[in-house]
Amino acid sequence: MAKIRKFVSYRRIERPYTRTSKYKEKAYIKISPNIKIVGFELGNPKKSFRYTLNLISKDDLQIRDNALESAKQSSNKILETNLGLSGYHMKLKPYPYHVMRENPLASGAGADRFSTGMQKAFGKPIGNAAQIKKGDTIFQISVDKNNIELAKQALTRASKKLPGSCTIQMVENK
Repeated sequence: MAKIRKFVSYRRIERPYTRTSKYKEKAYIKISPNIKIVGFELGNPKKSFRYTLNLISKDDLQIRDNALESAKQSSNKILETNLGLSGYHMKLKPYPYHVMRENPLASGAGADRFSTGMQKAFGKPIGNAAQIKKGDTIFQISVDKNNIELAKQALTRASKKLPGSCTIQMVENK
């Protein structure tokens, strides 16, 4: 498997130039990579909880799908071991629609013979990312009053896995 490129080059939001079409000549991206997120909702979605905690982004950025999945798994581990599946409801809000591309440049001996340079520089798809604006909710956890601190701890752990900085907002449901 190829090494994942550092995300510094993809963190800034760019125009999502990712046209896919059923007509071959109109499609720019031929194949969209598989999304690595397994599920977007965890816990008990049917029960109504008293409090909702949101993880909110402080900047405009892109977040790769494997970073979202890693943050989801690490925060879910805390909640599931302490509360069980029926004691919370966690939801991952953004969906990674944006297809990231890379124009691989050949290096080494004889690279000038088979490298296209900037002639066909659209790039090949290498992964997916979610585009997040400032103030958007990334994770949402619903719990009862006695489990608020545990949910804050889970959201703090999730924010450490994500690029950029986040804040935790608490909302009381009526």
